[in-house]
Amino acid sequence: QVQLVESGGGLVQAGGSLRLSCAASGRTFSTGSMAWFRQTPGKEREFVGHIRGDVGITVYADSVKGRFTISRDNARNTVALQMNNLKPEDTAVYYCAARATPFMSRLTDGYAYWGQGTQVTVSS
Repeated sequence: QVQLVESGGGLVQAGGSLRLSCAASGRTFSTGSMAWFRQTPGKEREFVGHIRGDVGITVYADSVKGRFTISRDNARNTVALQMNNLKPEDTAVYYCAARATPFMSRLTDGYAYWGQGTQVTVSS
């Protein structure tokens, strides 16, 4: 059984930083892809960024480019999202997602595995 478990969410002031982690179990994603999405009430889940397991290439949404960084540790089967210079509009539930193949997708349908989400709240 594949499980993705996020951690690291919380409350932070605007301009601050948070680091989210996602630990995968049940299978390895070292040659697959892992991604972060976020969702606010009443809105669709939004792509944040993605990292390919085979070559480590990262792609980010324009709204977070230059502020967020995704990294992964294939040996530990984990992926992290470092969020700097946070803004109130970054407030959302953040989800970790994974797929077995290395190809990127900005769509939720592109990922077979999902975590339960972790709340990030940025106060102004």
